[in-house]
Amino acid sequence: MTFNFDFREIATASMVLFAVIDILGSIPIIIGLRKKVGHIQSEKASVVAACIMVAFLFLGEEILNLIGIDVNSFAVAGAFIIFFLAIEMILGITIYKDEEPESASIVPIAFPLIAGAGTLTSLLSLRAEYYVENIILAIIVNIIFVYLVLKSSVKLEKILGKRGLNVIRKVFGVILMAIAVKLFAANINALFNQ
Repeated sequence: MTFNFDFREIATASMVLFAVIDILGSIPIIIGLRKKVGHIQSEKASVVAACIMVAFLFLGEEILNLIGIDVNSFAVAGAFIIFFLAIEMILGITIYKDEEPESASIVPIAFPLIAGAGTLTSLLSLRAEYYVENIILAIIVNIIFVYLVLKSSVKLEKILGKRGLNVIRKVFGVILMAIAVKLFAANINALFNQ
């Protein structure tokens, strides 16, 4: 069994997931949840989110095959979702509004905040281009970062301030938009060449 570890793939996949998960942009939501329900179980939320992402990475393609959709089609659809997420981040608008969670348990934080539709779509889109072991390492890198942010969300809000969080969100929005365009271009040809 050979492993195809590639630092460049790990770094790119990590950046894509970091931008899609947007844990820094979610700090206001996390702080709001913390104020409402008190304690947030950072460890539990991080582990459950990681399990959801890894499971979807391996089973997502089989689920798609079951309903008759190929990975390239899903990647193109994923490119659209990532594109709209980028627009939300850059312009500061809300295209998709989810109902407000009532408790800060696994459900609002692990899913859909961390391992939401955008993240799961991105994982399958990444799988169309990168080796699985590099994506798993990218998931681990992001989950460690997510855990650290969840643990120190109040401190981070004080350090970065509202303006700092907005700048970070916009920068990652632009990166995400470029990734969406690349993903679309790479997979649209495969759809027409079938």
